[in-house]
Amino acid sequence: MKARRHFAIRDILASELISTQEELCDALRKHGYDVTQATVSRDMKELRLTKIPDKNGYHYALPDVTNYKSSLERMKRVFKDSVINIDSSENIIVIKTLPGTAPTVGFVIDAMDNENILGNVAGDDTIFVLIKPLEQVAAVQAEFRRYIEE
Repeated sequence: MKARRHFAIRDILASELISTQEELCDALRKHGYDVTQATVSRDMKELRLTKIPDKNGYHYALPDVTNYKSSLERMKRVFKDSVINIDSSENIIVIKTLPGTAPTVGFVIDAMDNENILGNVAGDDTIFVLIKPLEQVAAVQAEFRRYIEE
C-alpha cells in the first residue's frame, strides 16, 4: 500500500502545486487514500520531498533525479524494497515486483538513462525492459541484480 501511495504522491506533485502537508493529505484522500498527517509526513521524508520556490511562494517537489549519487541510492532502495525476481529472454529483461510497485521501479529504470535500455513497460507487478544490443542483456541484468543485493 505504501508503494502505491508513494506513486500517487508522485502523480499528484506532477499535476498540482502542493504547498502544505494538509493539502497533500486532502489530495491523497481525493485519490482514495485514507491517510493521516503523520503518515504523509513519513512519506514525504521517505520520498525526500523538498520545497521549491514558485510565483506564489513555495511548493513541494521530488528531489532532482539528475543528482547521480542520490539517484543511485534511490535506485538501490527502490529495487531492494520492491523487486522479487529478475530474469531474461532474448533481449527482454523481466522484473517481478511486489504488487503495485512496478510503475515506481519502471520510473527508476527510465531515470537511469542507460543507453542500452530502449524502454520499459510496467504493469502492476511485472516490468518488461527492452535491451539493445542483445549482447548487453547480461550486463544490464547484472546491474539490476547489484541494486537488490547491495
